[in-house]
Amino acid sequence: MTSRILLVEDAPDVQLIVADLLRGHGHEVVVSGDGEEGLRVATEQQFDLMILDVMLAGINGFELVTAFAVAGLMGPS
Repeated sequence: MTSRILLVEDAPDVQLIVADLLRGHGHEVVVSGDGEEGLRVATEQQFDLMILDVMLAGINGFELVTAFAVAGLMGPS
C-alpha cells in the first residue's frame, strides 16, 4: 500500500536519506525544508503520515503539531 508522506526537515542530507528510504519502500514523499512551508503544504494537500524535525528554525516540530491539531489535520483520535 502506497502512503503519502510529508517530511518536514531542514537538513538536506537527512531529507535525501529519509525520502530515498521511504520512496524505496513504495511511498510517495513530499519534502518541505522548514516549518512554515510544511504547514502550508499540509493544509493544501492530504497526507497519511507527517514526519517532523523537532529542531526547525522558525516554527519547530512541536509548534507544527499544535498548528496541525488546530487546523484539524490530526485525523481521528
